[in-house]
Amino acid sequence: MKVRSATPDDVSLIFSFIQKKSEFDRNIGAFSGVLQVSQDKLYRTLFGVIPFSYVLFAEILEREVGFALYGFRYSSFTGQPSIWLDDLYVDDEMRSQGAGAALMAQLVQIAKENDCSHLGWNADARNTDGLRFYHRLGAKIIEQQGNCCFLRWVP
Repeated sequence: MKVRSATPDDVSLIFSFIQKKSEFDRNIGAFSGVLQVSQDKLYRTLFGVIPFSYVLFAEILEREVGFALYGFRYSSFTGQPSIWLDDLYVDDEMRSQGAGAALMAQLVQIAKENDCSHLGWNADARNTDGLRFYHRLGAKIIEQQGNCCFLRWVP
């Protein structure tokens, strides 16, 4: 298992993972909208002068099987950044083989290197496998509003 950062050449791959993630969310009832992202938007916002988010890929035998899209937030009260994980997705047939754990481990490493206070994200309560995975990692649900669970993991 290898984790690597995305490059501008990966825009179409990022787009395909976002499409797969939206389909997964649609299947559990967590997303019913229309994707408004495009490859051009991804290129401009992820690889422009100011990158607004970053992407990691999990690879097995040089094939991308999962991705994490994340960004930094900053708290004026703590004087520290944190990481907000917007998307974590692993191809269905590759789940439970370490890709998600490898992506999360890389995020923890990035958090430590940048003196982040924590990682935060949300997950749908209907994604029971995902919630079990996050619990095994040590993440805690800090709040729940309907089906939206807000999680935090302090590395």
